[in-house]
Amino acid sequence: MKTRAAVAVAAGKPLEIMEVNLDGPHDGEVLIEIKATGICHTDEFTLSGADPEGIFPAILGHEGAGVVVDVGKGVTTVKKGDHVIPLYTPECRQCPSCLSRKTNLCTAIRATQGQGVMPDGTSRFSIGKDKIFHYMGCSTFSNFTVLPEIAVAKVDPAAPFDKICYIGCGVTTGIGAVLNTAKVEEGATAAVFGLGGIGLNVIQGLKLAGADMIIGVDLNDDKKAWGERFGLTHFVNPKKVDNVVQAIVEMTRRGADQIGGADYTFDCTGNVTVMRQALECSHRGWGQSIVIGVAGAGQEISTRPFQLVTGRSWRGTAFGGARGRTDVPKIVDWYMNGKIEIDPMITHTLRLEDINKGFDLMHAGESIRSVVVY
Repeated sequence: MKTRAAVAVAAGKPLEIMEVNLDGPHDGEVLIEIKATGICHTDEFTLSGADPEGIFPAILGHEGAGVVVDVGKGVTTVKKGDHVIPLYTPECRQCPSCLSRKTNLCTAIRATQGQGVMPDGTSRFSIGKDKIFHYMGCSTFSNFTVLPEIAVAKVDPAAPFDKICYIGCGVTTGIGAVLNTAKVEEGATAAVFGLGGIGLNVIQGLKLAGADMIIGVDLNDDKKAWGERFGLTHFVNPKKVDNVVQAIVEMTRRGADQIGGADYTFDCTGNVTVMRQALECSHRGWGQSIVIGVAGAGQEISTRPFQLVTGRSWRGTAFGGARGRTDVPKIVDWYMNGKIEIDPMITHTLRLEDINKGFDLMHAGESIRSVVVY
C-alpha cells in the first residue's frame, strides 16, 4: 500500500513529505493507521545527527496514537478497529528482562529495533527498490505504520488521539520517573531541571505522589507559570543565582542546623553539567537523582566520588520505568478520569505538511508539545 510520511533523508536536513510504499504486517505484526503524533525532543536529537543509533533515510516519530487496520498471523491481543498507542519500549512478557520484574527494558526485539528494521531483519517501508528505515520501532511520522504486536498498547476507544499520543512518550516518561523509578513518597521535596515536555510531567507526577516542595529549574522565566499550572511551588533561574546547587540546598534547609538538599531531583535536559548539578543538590544520606534527559554521543557524566559515598544515588530511567502494554492503558484512563492533565501541554496542532514548523517551535522554546494530526 501507499502511505504519506515525513522522511528524514539525512542528518541535519528538514523532513521531506512524500508518498512511500508500506508492506502489510507479517506474522506477529500489526498495521496501524496513525491518527496523531507528537513531536518529541528525541526525534530532534536523532534528526540533528547526535544520536549514535541514528540511521538515514528513516521515518521518525515515536509518540503516536491510532487504529488497528490489519493484523498478521498469530496476533491475539489486538484486532481490527482497536485504538492503540505504539510502544518504543515493548513488553513481550517472556524475555529474561520482562520475567525479572526488575526492569521495563524488554529485550525481545532490541537488536533489530536499533538497526531500524522489523524483528525479521527487513523494513516495511520503501521507495522503489530503496529501503527506508523504521525509527524506535514506531515511525509515527507516517500515516500508516507496522509494529510488532508486543509493541502496541490497546487503549480506551473514547480517548482523543490528538491528546493521548503524548502518553506514548512524554507523559509516561515524566510521571513514571516519579512513581515507578524514584517511588517518591508523600511529603517529599524535589527539584526538576528543565521544564519542557518531560519536566512538566515530572511535576505532575510529583503532585500526584504528594510531594510538599516542588522546585522547578529553567533558564526561561516563562516556564515558571507553566510549572505552577501543574503543581510547581518554587522556581529558580540558574542565570539569576550565584550557584544553583547552593541555592537549592538553602531552599530545602529545614531549620538552622539542618542539612539542605532535595530528597529527589530529576534531570530532564540531557545536559551533563546539569546532571551533575542535579545530583549534588540532592540530600546527603538519601538523595536520589534521576537522569531522564538523553545526552549526545560520547558525552560523559562526572562528580566527586564523595557525593556518592555520602549517600546520594544516581539513577537512570527509560520510558518512566513503565511496562507499555500494562501501564499505558492505565495512564490513558487517568487522563480520561481527570487524574492527570494533557490538553494544556498540546500547544500547537499541525498538518503533516507543516511538521518542520513543529521542530522550529521546539528550537525557539515556543511549544510544550506540537502534535501532527493526519
